[in-house]
Amino acid sequence: MKRIRSAGVVPTPFYTYAYYHGNKWSEYGAAKMEWMFAHRSFLDHGIPVAPASDYTPGPYEPMMAIQSMVTRKDVKGRVWGASQRISVDEALRICTMHGAYASFEEDIKGSLTAGKLADYVILEKDPRQTDPESIVDIGILRTVLGGRTTFEA
Repeated sequence: MKRIRSAGVVPTPFYTYAYYHGNKWSEYGAAKMEWMFAHRSFLDHGIPVAPASDYTPGPYEPMMAIQSMVTRKDVKGRVWGASQRISVDEALRICTMHGAYASFEEDIKGSLTAGKLADYVILEKDPRQTDPESIVDIGILRTVLGGRTTFEA
């Protein structure tokens, strides 16, 4: 972790893996799972870990990713690597500000700030006020790109 931080490396672990591919985790073993997709460890070491989906082999759905990072549970409810759980706010930061930083676009993306691109979604529920195991089910009400609505439920 110290070498990653000192080198300025931005890791991009697959953020939906715990939820979507949990059936494969038992093959790795519980000890290894405490260090795979180590969002908590990266954050604790001051490393701006960014999101990654591994799309097309795996899903890219952001709400699934947030739930996966927060609960570390698979679709069957099994917990994998509980020590790597993070908060909803941390997951949102990874998916916004850290992603923009990783792509060298933090001056134009990543936060709702005057002068930045107005790209955002309006969710039907606040993921911070939702049962963490239901985050994946939160619907998108509106998508805005460049200040223009491109999707509305």
